[in-house]
Amino acid sequence: MPLISHSTYIPPPLMRNGHLQTLYPVLFRRVPGIRYARERITTPDDDFLDLDWARVEADRAVIVLHGLEGSSSRLHVRGMVRAINRRGWDALALNLRGCSGVPNRQARAYHSGATDDLQTVVAHVQAQARYRQLALVGFSLGGNLLLKYLGEQGAALPAAIIRAVAISVPCDLTATSHKLAQWQNQIYMRYFLHSLRGKLRQKLDLLQPHVTPADLRRLRSFKDFDDLYTAPFHGFSCAEDYWTRAGCTQFITGITIPTLLLNARDDPFLTGACFPEKQAEQSHCFWLEAPRHGGHVGFVRAGGPGEYWHEQRVGTFLDMP
Repeated sequence: MPLISHSTYIPPPLMRNGHLQTLYPVLFRRVPGIRYARERITTPDDDFLDLDWARVEADRAVIVLHGLEGSSSRLHVRGMVRAINRRGWDALALNLRGCSGVPNRQARAYHSGATDDLQTVVAHVQAQARYRQLALVGFSLGGNLLLKYLGEQGAALPAAIIRAVAISVPCDLTATSHKLAQWQNQIYMRYFLHSLRGKLRQKLDLLQPHVTPADLRRLRSFKDFDDLYTAPFHGFSCAEDYWTRAGCTQFITGITIPTLLLNARDDPFLTGACFPEKQAEQSHCFWLEAPRHGGHVGFVRAGGPGEYWHEQRVGTFLDMP
């Protein structure tokens, strides 16, 4: 039932191209006025996570998860934090391992299926006994992680978590990895691999002899990276095993709270496999909304209070009766 066939998103007249929607916010958007208070917590394996709080002294909070090689400083995270605060929620922007500007301590890092760190953060927030309601919002990789977490938890999900929204999510990691390896997406692939190489160089002493500088120079695709690092250091046999086991689509049927997935049809990262229509049709609490336009974490909207469409849509969904 919750398959939303007619989205309310109408792009500006010159924003009907998925690549333009994807790149425009990165190049031209500004989100001033966000002031974070950082908190560092220790993980069960003696690593750490940096949490950036933007509080309005509310009794409800939203945990925001960024995408691949993102952080709390990314414009889409800052825009979401601002929108959340304006609607009377505290916001916690989670920096995944190694994404807060400081290398993490362990050889492992984060990946699309590493829900253990999200569970650690949820438990930490609940232990403060400060919030009567919690919600989750995830972008791209963070959205996949969020949906996987909700499905894994199922009926055991903490009762305080009442809503969730995932945006621009590569639900099928295999399909997305192959799509980003195509020539028309090389600008994105080069960007991600440059950042990922840099992260591994910072911690080569933890990774050698399994990862060497020569190995890093040979990386040309996500398959190369995931075969070299993600799989062997995170309990998978190979890149394909990681993509298969970490993709969120197989977990959607286990979701038990109202959850919205916003994926644009013209997202250059996604294929048809990333639009779980069957799961939405058969669910009572998982909504899929797929606008024709929006790109990857785009959804540009001109005028108004400076909010993009997805930020307003999230606000509406979180405050549903």
